[in-house]
Amino acid sequence: MAPISWHSVDLSLDECIKCNICTSYCPVSAVTDLFPGPKYVGPQAQRFRDSDQPSSPDHSVDYCSGCRVCNEVCPAGVKIAELNARARAEIVANSGLPLRNRLLGRNELLGKLGSIAPPLANFGLHNPISRFLAEKVMHIARDAPLPTWSTTGTLRTWLKRTAGQRLKAEKKVVYYHGCATMYYEPFIGKAAVAVLEHNGYEVIVPEQNCCGLPLLSNGEFDAARSYHHGNVSKLAGFARAGLPIVGTSTSCTLTLKEEAPELLDMDDESSVQLKMATWDIFEWLRDLHEAGELRTDFRTVDLRLPYHAPCQLRAHRIGKPALEIMALIPGLALAESHARCCGIAGTYGYKVEKYQIAMDVGAELFDFVAAQGDGVTYSACDSETCRWQLEHGTDLPSRHPIEIVAAAYGLYDLDRRELRPA
Repeated sequence: MAPISWHSVDLSLDECIKCNICTSYCPVSAVTDLFPGPKYVGPQAQRFRDSDQPSSPDHSVDYCSGCRVCNEVCPAGVKIAELNARARAEIVANSGLPLRNRLLGRNELLGKLGSIAPPLANFGLHNPISRFLAEKVMHIARDAPLPTWSTTGTLRTWLKRTAGQRLKAEKKVVYYHGCATMYYEPFIGKAAVAVLEHNGYEVIVPEQNCCGLPLLSNGEFDAARSYHHGNVSKLAGFARAGLPIVGTSTSCTLTLKEEAPELLDMDDESSVQLKMATWDIFEWLRDLHEAGELRTDFRTVDLRLPYHAPCQLRAHRIGKPALEIMALIPGLALAESHARCCGIAGTYGYKVEKYQIAMDVGAELFDFVAAQGDGVTYSACDSETCRWQLEHGTDLPSRHPIEIVAAAYGLYDLDRRELRPA
């Protein structure tokens, strides 16, 4: 593995004033003694990780979930989550990576393999015997909310089948769908395409690959760099042409915009162009609304909807645009969650030693949803793994906000999660 360069993140280190605000807000250190807190394993420990000294990150940093709440509350702007991520990469460089983490980091490969025979893959992944064996052999928690492959084809299959029916228009937008939408939740992509076309945009869906976030989270920086290079080569041309690139996975868009360029020190011209052209889909829709160009011909949607803005969305520092757009829908009663984190943190909660930590962290959110009463049909969240965790912790179906908007336009059936006939 190439040596970790610290210069782009380390500049924030000496801004730490040891106020302990990050530790008081940290959802992980609040529920386990295995993680002493962001300050201790971040800026404080970082002073002993100078590149000129033997590298010895404390392995407790591996219990950081990467939720970025510490960054969100730090009054001095210290990049604590990035310091922890790089320390984890040092551990991987020095000690290697467990097969489990290597497997969980390759979501795109798993998605492709499972999509060859989805019913067989779903049975193999979700029956009690295989889950028991996976826990004992691979240390993947048997109760963790693993995804289910789509049995009706991938998003790419649907796009090819409906190519002749897609809107052709002067206004164009590029859609970055991410792995979850491609292989597990193609209905999210269908809803997004329907909303964008309803607003008069031709939707371009180019070839793309995994954003690399699972690899970054597990400390595989070299592999993540290869993934990000792939996306830069496939997408930067659209950015240079002045087209917006919008995504429905807020984790993926944050990775393209910030995490990959910053953690991997990728500041070449093409990477910067891609970074500047990438939007969370609701960030872009809000901008459209502020320009007076968003269609607001919404039908009444009589729902009480608890909404959770996930950590990765808050890390964009763009407010809560999905909440603002959904507030335009008549009849929709929104209840905003102020929970710090759902706990799952990508693949963090899949690991047997971290599963209960993830559930304990998520209890604040689960209790919030339960407090909304029996009349609630769905929860809503912008991140796929957070939605799966929400469903796991509440036994209540969860929807992406773009599904809510598509339903309000009369384009989408929320129960069946499919487009309505034109």
